[in-house]
Amino acid sequence: MSSAEQLRADAAERILIKDGAYGTQIQARRLSELDYRGSLTLDRDQRGNNDLLNLTRPELVGEIADFFAQAGADILATNSFNATRISQADYDAQHLVRDINLAAAGIIREVVERHSAADGRRRYVAGALGPTNKTLSLSPNVNDPGYREVDFDFVSETYAEQIEALVEGGVDFILIETVFDTLNAKAAIHATRDVEQKIGRALPIMLSMTITDLSGRNLSGHSIEAFWASVRHARPVSIGLNCSFGATQLRAHVAALSAIADTLIMAYPNAGLPNDLGEYDEGPATTAAQVRDWAEQGIINIVGGCCGTTPAHIHAIAEAVRGYPPRAIPAPPSRTRLAGIEPMILAA
Repeated sequence: MSSAEQLRADAAERILIKDGAYGTQIQARRLSELDYRGSLTLDRDQRGNNDLLNLTRPELVGEIADFFAQAGADILATNSFNATRISQADYDAQHLVRDINLAAAGIIREVVERHSAADGRRRYVAGALGPTNKTLSLSPNVNDPGYREVDFDFVSETYAEQIEALVEGGVDFILIETVFDTLNAKAAIHATRDVEQKIGRALPIMLSMTITDLSGRNLSGHSIEAFWASVRHARPVSIGLNCSFGATQLRAHVAALSAIADTLIMAYPNAGLPNDLGEYDEGPATTAAQVRDWAEQGIINIVGGCCGTTPAHIHAIAEAVRGYPPRAIPAPPSRTRLAGIEPMILAA
């Protein structure tokens, strides 16, 4: 069975668990600039460049992944959220993109294989693609609405570089996550299909949108229903929501997506909302109790954690949803779905 077929088979039997936030774990270790930089010669301050740690502190990244696997995660994402040429330009580390992604995939693959060999349970590696720090849909210049810092072809090209290295490193899925701009996600989908043609095999996609307010829209203005209509052609193995808010505020939006998407639903909320210092105070028991409501409602197939979540959160979530049946995937509707920022559904 392919990775996608096996994942669907596993998800038909139980609610699967995704890992939590690498950034939260890295920040908790209070690393110095030298910890980030290691022996590399780089001109700019590297503090905050979490992706670089795949090269300079691989044992730390592996340790975090190991904790999430011990907590019960079935799907572990690579520490590569900002490992594109666009995002690494902030650190003048664009030339390291391929090495960073190769290492990121290899670290998580080793953890997954070791834990699977120990208990016989299949685990999966998701190659994480963040949204970059540029937007294709909006102008950064209020005086020039038509201006864009990047174009579609360039964004797609940078994603393709990242995807090629992640695939070579051994990922099972391409996880296009924290989608605040639907057009950026389309560029990532386009890049994935280009790499598929280049390597001659399918690369299953996971998609996860982030909403910017309680109305349920992302930054480019798409509602959840419009987002699904915009990306359904990619036939993702999962679709869902991450980041945004805590589980309580996200539940209605997960339910809305669950009702219309004819694929697996994966959702991974923050540990509540940040406090005045930008930190997350919501404990594992609280997050898990809220996620249990999702399981009782039958709206999820895969669940994990985003900002502020720790291995303790993931363990509590895994225990909270244990025994609940996974969401039943609805039959695909026989209708034409089009989208601007709202969906347009034709009867035939």
